[in-house]
Amino acid sequence: MLTVISWIALGIGILSSIIIIFDVIKHPQMMTIMNVVWPINGWFFGPIALWTYFKWGRLKAKDHDKEDNRKRPARVFLSTSHCSSGCTVGDAVGVPIVALTGMTILGTTLFAHYTVEFIFAYIFGIIFQFYAIYPMDKSQGAVGAVKAAIKADSLSLIAFEIGMFGWMAIVHYLLFAQPPKPDTAVYWFMMQIAMILGFLTSYPANWILVRRGIKEEM
Repeated sequence: MLTVISWIALGIGILSSIIIIFDVIKHPQMMTIMNVVWPINGWFFGPIALWTYFKWGRLKAKDHDKEDNRKRPARVFLSTSHCSSGCTVGDAVGVPIVALTGMTILGTTLFAHYTVEFIFAYIFGIIFQFYAIYPMDKSQGAVGAVKAAIKADSLSLIAFEIGMFGWMAIVHYLLFAQPPKPDTAVYWFMMQIAMILGFLTSYPANWILVRRGIKEEM
């Protein structure tokens, strides 16, 4: 039954991503990186990503003609979506590397996943943040934009990984006698849940960063 549920959840996520992809092709975002962010969010947030995209994301399209009257919670939601998408890509890249190499740390694959996925999540998170910052202010140069990206994204990225890694530990140690493998639908369904929890733990961090002027609300 869990396998069936997993396939359904993954199918809904992929379908949500496809719907968003077709729409951003017709209505590209003012911030180019968001054309990538929204479909990624569709994969793990499914219908919620669709709802937020058409309610808030479309307001940031190049061809939008409606007043952008979003309040701070919605703007921070977009900032968190941007952060989460970079983490999601990095984590997804890290999974097969650990699986294919058979890497372990302290005798467990879980700590190997933590290490490799955090490294890649951080790299992609900074890349995504760079492409949000640099196009808006090229006067600071690429190096300055990288430094700004690190300052803006580090706390929210760590907060995301805390939520995600916490769920991975629950899956690994509590939910299954034998943790699911990366070549199964159940594994990636668990990862979908991990991404959602990562989003929830990073939202407060993004709120703080926006409120203190360290990070721009979107």
